[in-house]
Amino acid sequence: MAIEIPTDLTPELVPLSWLLGTWEGAGRLGAGEEDSEHFTQTVTFSSNGLPYLQYTAQSWLTDENGATLRPLSVETGFWQLDRALNESDGGPGMVPADIVPALRTADDVEALRNADGGFDIMVNIVHPGGISELYYGAIKGPKIQLSTDAVMRGAGAKSYTAATRIFGLVNGDLYWRWDVAAQGRSLDAHASAVLHKVSTQP
Repeated sequence: MAIEIPTDLTPELVPLSWLLGTWEGAGRLGAGEEDSEHFTQTVTFSSNGLPYLQYTAQSWLTDENGATLRPLSVETGFWQLDRALNESDGGPGMVPADIVPALRTADDVEALRNADGGFDIMVNIVHPGGISELYYGAIKGPKIQLSTDAVMRGAGAKSYTAATRIFGLVNGDLYWRWDVAAQGRSLDAHASAVLHKVSTQP
């Protein structure tokens, strides 16, 4: 499948550009055993012109035939290359970025390739219930691997200590798996799904 890169995309988002758009599909909770629960999911990656992707995922529990039973979860966040920010970048807060982006050319981006030939990335994901995850990982072509560096929990939040996520583009579909360490247990299969791109626009 050919990957189309929007012409107005800031250069440092090109390694992440194949994620842009809306994806929909179905998955299973846990390790996908016969008695594990089913869900459907809609995931959107969008760009507003700044050097990160905005991410939203909404999921619904379903029966084995795909009929929706009730809402399951929602999460939102930001995906970006992991690099030191400089005076051209925006923030903190509403401090505006320079009109000219910090990374202006493909050569600027290529200089960030890691020893494995991919790019280091950082992902922030926020959940209802007082949980926020900070992931570090890498993207290499159509494959992404992430591990939490930190999990922040509110005083009343459920126990949750670590997670890993993997994503891969296979024949145009987005496969993902999420492993979680929570409720006193070590990392274990939490959920997985296969999503189909339904729109190149969010």
